Amino acid sequence: QVQLVESGGGSVQAGGSLRLSCAASGYIFKINAMGWFRQTPGKQRELVATVTSGAETNYGDFVKGRFTISSDVKNTVDLQMNDLKPEDTAVYYCYIRYSTALWSDNSSWGPGTQVTVSS
Repeated sequence: QVQLVESGGGSVQAGGSLRLSCAASGYIFKINAMGWFRQTPGKQRELVATVTSGAETNYGDFVKGRFTISSDVKNTVDLQMNDLKPEDTAVYYCYIRYSTALWSDNSSWGPGTQVTVSS
């Protein structure tokens, strides 16, 4: 099972920036996608951003150009978050979809990192 370790969460004032990082460890034959989701109490987990092995990116509608996802280092994914708003307050979860063999399809989640934006 692939393990994900997240870092970079914390508290910031509205308009500020944070950078989340996530590193995957364990046996991976091929990464199909990595990304970030977020969740607040009483709500479903929602897409923040994903990036595929082909460098295709996908963002949640609420991002509106404020966040940038990147995967420049092998088995890692970063999320640069700018112009943060109080409504961005949530637990952010790293996600990976990967293969351990040619026809396998697996996924893992990180434990989550808290992001708090104060007004």
